[in-house]
Amino acid sequence: MGAVAVFRQQMAASYPQNMSSRKTLTRASSSFRMKSFKHLVILSSLCSLISGYSERDRVRDLMHRYPLIDGHNDLALQLRRLHNNRLSEIDLHNVTKVATDITRLQAGHVQAQMFAVYVMCGAQDKDAVRLTLEQIDVVRRMCTEYQDFELVTSAQELRNSEMRQKIACLISIEGGHSIDSSLPALRMFYQLGVRSMALTHTCNTPWAESSSKLYNVYQRQNNSLTHFGKAVVEEMNRLGMIVDLSHTSKDTAYAVLKHSKAPVIFSHSSSYSICNHNRNVPDWLLHELKKNRGLIMVNLHNDFISCRDEANISNVADHFDHIKKVIGAESIGIGGDFEGAKRFPQGLEDVSKYPALIQELLQRRWTENELADVLRRNFLRVFEEVEKVRNELSLNRPSEVQIPIEEVQNACRLVLRPPNLRELPSYQRPSSRAHHGPKGLLILAIVLLLSSLSMIE
Repeated sequence: MGAVAVFRQQMAASYPQNMSSRKTLTRASSSFRMKSFKHLVILSSLCSLISGYSERDRVRDLMHRYPLIDGHNDLALQLRRLHNNRLSEIDLHNVTKVATDITRLQAGHVQAQMFAVYVMCGAQDKDAVRLTLEQIDVVRRMCTEYQDFELVTSAQELRNSEMRQKIACLISIEGGHSIDSSLPALRMFYQLGVRSMALTHTCNTPWAESSSKLYNVYQRQNNSLTHFGKAVVEEMNRLGMIVDLSHTSKDTAYAVLKHSKAPVIFSHSSSYSICNHNRNVPDWLLHELKKNRGLIMVNLHNDFISCRDEANISNVADHFDHIKKVIGAESIGIGGDFEGAKRFPQGLEDVSKYPALIQELLQRRWTENELADVLRRNFLRVFEEVEKVRNELSLNRPSEVQIPIEEVQNACRLVLRPPNLRELPSYQRPSSRAHHGPKGLLILAIVLLLSSLSMIE
């Protein structure tokens, strides 16, 4: 029998045994695959848990190294509304009915907060200046009476406060109606520590135009920034006060971007392309902001994020992604607008939740360097450049430009000259009794004298 025939015979004899072995191997292989799959599922779950933890840890470390500078918070408004500015009634470490207190600022890694000094537009042409002074007072008090806070007025002081592990307080005025069209008032606010001012709120001023049509005041055609408005911008540049364009109309914002020598900010505005609200900034204006080296600090209010009552963190991140695509991460900051609005995205309900937003951006492949810019470096750069322009203009004298009285249209605005008594309303004129008082007293004295003489006789 040949070798080949012998081999075939041996193989045929062993066939049943080989088949059995193959089935056993197949079952073993299948069991191994099942166990391997289970192991992979477990390993994957463990990796997810580990990844989730390390990502949160990464956010914490990043925000520890680059704690947030938040461009807008209206806590001072709520202190007036809820407590009539009586700080003695509350503990700012734990404040109910609001989204901001010291404990939550620390939890959210907020190292610097721009506190808005806001008075409603109804105070324009009335007592806006007094109300603004009272709001500055309450911000200064809370930032000097609490050791966790520190009032700062310069970029260097802001840096120093981080080293001292303080929450830096910056003061901004929200609405140019607070200065009552007066450059001296603007300068006095600067002396009190104000370092930023929004040119309008929801009402036009006599010299700048609002994005809102809520108030039908100071309407103008094709004059969104008047001669006096330009003087306000120039004086803010000279002082080293940051010009804030949130709440201004697009035409006013464009005019300011063309006129200002220093970078400007939108302290709490978002992308118009993502949510077409009139408070948001369109792409063409973002490009002008980029040329100005300015900053848009994204607002978290639902109405400006999703254009609906409801929003989530992903909706907020969409604004960041779009603005970065248009002008780059170096032009973006965060201006939460807490206490100034009622509805905030799910997961971003108060100032302690900022890490959740940074985690979302990390998951969208934002680099740590980009996020460091967004968190604080961009604002510091703008603030320093504003101060640089101030230094360059240091030889310029304070502006003496005055708004024409016909542009103000304010019956409460007194012109300092001796009053014409004939033009005064009757209730403002000296009383007839006071005017004729000495004559009446003389007659009374004569009567008394004659009475005395008659008694002697």
